[in-house]
Amino acid sequence: MPKGPEKDGKNKALHTKLLNRKKTKLQEEKAARAIRLKAIVTKMNQQKDNNNSSAVE
Repeated sequence: MPKGPEKDGKNKALHTKLLNRKKTKLQEEKAARAIRLKAIVTKMNQQKDNNNSSAVE
């Protein structure tokens, strides 16, 4: 029974490299988005606190 053609290891290595780059990029974007969200939430909470403290006085 013939084994078939030899696999292209170089192509597989390049593909793996590209997929790893894509995964890394997505993780970095997700982390950046989380940081931006935290900043927005913090800012809104500060504004809310400022509005509440001025309304109480």
